[in-house]
Amino acid sequence: MTAAALLDQLHTTFGFSAFRGVQDQVVGRVMAGQSTLAVMPTGAGKSLTYQLPAAMLPGTCVVISPLIALMHDQVGALHEAGVNAAFLNSTLDAEEARQVERELMSGRLTLLYAAPERILTPRCLAMLASLHERGLLSLFAIDEAHCVSQWGHDFREEYLGLSALHEQFPGVPRVALTATADEHTRADIIQRLQLEE
Repeated sequence: MTAAALLDQLHTTFGFSAFRGVQDQVVGRVMAGQSTLAVMPTGAGKSLTYQLPAAMLPGTCVVISPLIALMHDQVGALHEAGVNAAFLNSTLDAEEARQVERELMSGRLTLLYAAPERILTPRCLAMLASLHERGLLSLFAIDEAHCVSQWGHDFREEYLGLSALHEQFPGVPRVALTATADEHTRADIIQRLQLEE
């Protein structure tokens, strides 16, 4: 993918004429298939570093986040930008969840947001395995990645299961994102999720 194509998509879909800070470096690594840890301050545009590749790669990007409000906000913004996105979380009733699952399995979703507990259920893992077999799983984006580290203040045990993603879905790149992580926490995230910094 050329730099010009990335900038064109950045402008036409997201309305930006240029990258900010290290966005271009992170996007470049994701587009090259590298699994990466991105530490970027709040407000630096972390979400763009997976949303832009998701808009350009075939298949679905799975965004793993513990924040329901963020899922709602980002899916709403993506719809406004013309990007097909959805979330699977506890705010959906059974029929709404089944509709999202149908969209996912059809290969029509560009981004799917879900919490780690949902992603790691046998049902969800089976759906992702089916997508992977069909070449329709483009990327995993792990938001609030400091939650995987026992060195951090916000450790969440359910994040530990995400360490198996690289084994269950070989060849699918992973980008882990966090606003703050000291040296110990960064090293722990990289080791647990098998990433590069």
